[in-house]
Amino acid sequence: MTKNEVMAELENMADEHIKRIYINRGATGDFFGVRIGDMKAIVKKVKKDHTLAKELYDTGNGDAMYLAGLIADETKMTKADLERWAKNAHAEWHNEFTVPWVAAESAHGWELAKKWIDAKDEKIAACGWGTFASYVGLVDDDKLDLKTLDKLIKRVVREIHTAPNRVRYTMNTFLIAVGSAVPALTDTAVEAARKIGPVEVDMGDTSCKVPAADQYILKIKKAGKLGKKRKSARC
Repeated sequence: MTKNEVMAELENMADEHIKRIYINRGATGDFFGVRIGDMKAIVKKVKKDHTLAKELYDTGNGDAMYLAGLIADETKMTKADLERWAKNAHAEWHNEFTVPWVAAESAHGWELAKKWIDAKDEKIAACGWGTFASYVGLVDDDKLDLKTLDKLIKRVVREIHTAPNRVRYTMNTFLIAVGSAVPALTDTAVEAARKIGPVEVDMGDTSCKVPAADQYILKIKKAGKLGKKRKSARC
């Protein structure tokens, strides 16, 4: 499919109800309001297409940008590609999902996550923590730098309550991800979550709440799913 064909299909899938939901969740800029499930029909046709993914992301249309992440070929994504995507992300669904997912699956996820979490730009910093969260859920523990992850957990404890709004949310997500996917750090993550206590995040005009990291991790443990890795970060 060409970029224009995909854009036409996305426009035909537009749903005003979905668009309002996205707006309430902080979506800005140009977008149609397409259900993620409906996008999957296009993904089945296209599968992975590096060139098309970059063309769609560069349209600046929110739905096209999300779809770009679903069809991006992580093996062909360069650091420059990912840096540009992080910089141009204009909504939470891009910088907290699309870009982190693709970055984590690429050869550059760990390196870029370490860089991004120090960014002054809230969206890029959130992207960094989101990338770490996806990365630990994909990579086998014997290939993870556990000492660095332990330091990052301690950093979350120190900084989460004074961090920017969406950085607080993604720090909490990171804590859950490490505690759930890396059994060697489960107790450390649970202890950190209890030191932190409730995390306050402005979730916009929604009923969404910030999950308590310790409770979430212990729920995963009770279900016998600690350390379970995913084949793909994207969904």
